[in-house]
Amino acid sequence: MRLVEPILALQTELEQIRRDLHAHPELCYEEQRTSDVVAARLAEWGIPVVRGLGKTGVVGIIKNGTSSHAIGLRADMDALPMQELNTFDHASRHPGKMHACGHDGHTAMLLGAAHYLSRHRNFDGTVYLIFQPAEEGGAGARKMIEDGLFEQFPMDAVYGMHNWPGLPTGSFGVIPGPMMASSNEFRVVVKGKGAHAAQPHRGIDPVMVAVQIAQAWQTIISREKNPLETAVLSITQIHAGSATNVIPDEAVLIGTVRTFSTEVLDLVERRMEEMANGVAAAYNASVDFGFKRNYPPLINHPEQTAFAVEAMRAVVGAANVNTAVEPTMGAEDFAFMLQAKPGCYVFIGNGDGEHRAGGHGLGPCQLHNGSYDFNDQLLPIGASYWVRLVETGLPVG
Repeated sequence: MRLVEPILALQTELEQIRRDLHAHPELCYEEQRTSDVVAARLAEWGIPVVRGLGKTGVVGIIKNGTSSHAIGLRADMDALPMQELNTFDHASRHPGKMHACGHDGHTAMLLGAAHYLSRHRNFDGTVYLIFQPAEEGGAGARKMIEDGLFEQFPMDAVYGMHNWPGLPTGSFGVIPGPMMASSNEFRVVVKGKGAHAAQPHRGIDPVMVAVQIAQAWQTIISREKNPLETAVLSITQIHAGSATNVIPDEAVLIGTVRTFSTEVLDLVERRMEEMANGVAAAYNASVDFGFKRNYPPLINHPEQTAFAVEAMRAVVGAANVNTAVEPTMGAEDFAFMLQAKPGCYVFIGNGDGEHRAGGHGLGPCQLHNGSYDFNDQLLPIGASYWVRLVETGLPVG
């Protein structure tokens, strides 16, 4: 492993920053303290700062030389609305809020790279340090783009990184093309006609219609979608009725759809609506069909992925870079940035939880789990990757 020595020397300070952020989690678009910490550190290191994109976003700017080329490095800052189960010293001080996805670590890693780059500047061009709010369901990446991120800070490519439990500490994973799925949700209201449960012939039972729709939808995945394409259709909630002897007026189906391509998503959404309407009509019922597209699929660009692979190998060695990591049906709003600019998103191994301090919860060290904690051993590794990416992508001379 070939880490950047000055960053190794900064590890204690980066750990302090990371644990401070962990103890003070803020939810999407509420990251005021977090953005204050980030902006103050950047300013302390002589890095110009622009604030306010995406409401609480921060962009640091490091220029050197005369090249017009520029790249963006992105870290997310927000926490999750969930209760932390850990009791160690840096556990969340705000009930119902927790850094359970490692955004505290992502922020600290990018700050580590910013500190080094501001002092050594072994590159020719511009580095934009993008500290993004509201990744957890708030589409902060899209909001920053709408606020003029890529117009105000023109860049050739943009790069992101996320810790990944289960991947060994000191390793990276990436794959060109689809790496994370689109995130979409549906809410379908089946409208029938209420009646006494002992006189079902006097009503139109929306519960039975909802059951038929739920079963029919699964044939979209098993019989209409190309089996070589990937999609998930999960009905996670069914709500109906309030009494044992009453057929209700309505039943509600709620859930999520995940795909790796927009084409498959188009098919699934279209056929869900057609089937729901058709099944309902067969039973003299009707439906209100609601489908919301949240995040698009995250698709890595091949050229930038190959470039990122070389930077990762320069830090941890080829044996510790998995270039065919298994894609996940989880979603990530960095996908919006990759729709607008070429770039690559990588996983950095967070290990299996052996790093956790005494007082951690009894659950697994998995993302979105109350017993999770970011692995501080990653701080110099991730920061070194950012530095190598910049120095290779914006070479001097």
